[in-house]
Amino acid sequence: MNDELQHLKNLGKTSAQWLHAVGIHSASDLRRLGAVDAYRAVRTRGFRASKVLLYAIEGALLDIHWSDIPAERKEALNDQLEALSPRPKAPDQEVRSAQ
Repeated sequence: MNDELQHLKNLGKTSAQWLHAVGIHSASDLRRLGAVDAYRAVRTRGFRASKVLLYAIEGALLDIHWSDIPAERKEALNDQLEALSPRPKAPDQEVRSAQ
């Protein structure tokens, strides 16, 4: 099988399978979605991917090893991810909404 995603830096068989499962089948699909949204799609699908996958996808898009991504860029990715993630309700909010 000639899997375009597996030819990108940092992405192996499992990462490629997860990306395929969420509808990402090519480098252009991945570029169009971006690292954060691709990572979110994988996590939303129920795969237990760590933040290393987020950095691996970003590294694949930049054609660099994920560990060579500057700390500032990793922080920006994490900030973007956090801004898009739903906030859990505080326990007192859950009690009030149940009443």
